[in-house]
Amino acid sequence: MCYDADASPPIHGPAVTTVSSAPLLLTSADVTQFAAYLAVPAQPTGIGVLLLPDNGGLSKFYERLAVRLAEQGHTALAVDYYGRTAGTRYLERPADFAALPNLMPHLAQLRPDTLYGDFDAGIAHLRADGGGAHTVVSLGFCLGGRFAFLTAAERFGLSGAIGLYGALDAINGAPGPIQRAGELRAPILGMFGGADPHIPASTVEAFDAALSEGGVPHEIVTYPGAPHGFFEQELHEQADASADAWRRILAFLERAKD
Repeated sequence: MCYDADASPPIHGPAVTTVSSAPLLLTSADVTQFAAYLAVPAQPTGIGVLLLPDNGGLSKFYERLAVRLAEQGHTALAVDYYGRTAGTRYLERPADFAALPNLMPHLAQLRPDTLYGDFDAGIAHLRADGGGAHTVVSLGFCLGGRFAFLTAAERFGLSGAIGLYGALDAINGAPGPIQRAGELRAPILGMFGGADPHIPASTVEAFDAALSEGGVPHEIVTYPGAPHGFFEQELHEQADASADAWRRILAFLERAKD
């Protein structure tokens, strides 16, 4: 888990529009309901963001981030991963839900087919009347960053994918973005912390090389000295990295619309 319950995403700057936001339930292809949080700007750009949380799932951090994206005009939908194993009341889960020993049984039951069905439902909602987005880009953090990179595959029909400190290599035999780079098509923006012990520079370089070999348009940015989870309001020493990440995210979204 990247972020504690009281963590907040950094603020980009003044809002350019008012926002309405609320939790909702979506239905996946297997008829499972799962939780999501939708933030809709009063003056939308036509860009929708599928927001993919860290391994703790949907939380207040991602609700706040959805609102901050919407304040810049981009409809944002944050989704939860654990509707099948932990129900849909994500804010009522135990305080230690995301502690790794407690989280592992839920992580172990994630399956690509059902998880991708959830992503498909989120993308469809962004494109429907609830979101009204003409262009959809994924944005993920940690485990969600890994998922975001994988949604650059053609089957999702996205216009781009942004991942912050997403795990890149195979995990327990499951291929990661490095191994699946040849299947990816949408442009990718990847941002990493130079002091992240979980994702060494050699792994980031291998991802960069795999994307280049696969002909995937991409930009890879590493922030020297930044830790895993550096994109957080209270990490004041990472304010410059967070501000630059915001700038790159918003510029990427604008380019995706073209």
